[in-house]
Amino acid sequence: MANSQIAYLNRNQVPERQALQEAIKALRFRLTLDDAYVPFESSGYLPCTLDGEDAGVDIKFSDTAAQLNDQPQLQQQVGDRDTAILLRWGGDPRERASALILGATLAHSFGALVQRQPEETLRVPEQLVDEARKAFSQLQEE
Repeated sequence: MANSQIAYLNRNQVPERQALQEAIKALRFRLTLDDAYVPFESSGYLPCTLDGEDAGVDIKFSDTAAQLNDQPQLQQQVGDRDTAILLRWGGDPRERASALILGATLAHSFGALVQRQPEETLRVPEQLVDEARKAFSQLQEE
């Protein structure tokens, strides 16, 4: 079963690979994005390495309107953020941790608002960073 979250942000704040990688590192996450990440061009599986092991996610860029067409309350909260980055993962806990780290980093460092599917609430950056840290620490316990 696929799980997903959507990061909503302004098109001009969507980070290039190097900026995103530096922001991940600044939050002290051990996630490395593959060179295949290119904003607005990457689509489908994005290879990532989490603490030395494969842990990729599916990524898709779209317009915010396409994601929020039947959620007026969220439309109001998202405001003028015109870009949606959909992050999907399967049942692998490493993939989940990678997706949570990416969402947390986009929120913390690039002003994204993140919606976990199918919820209709937005999570704040601190909450997302805490969730990502917890997901990573659970991997260390296994």
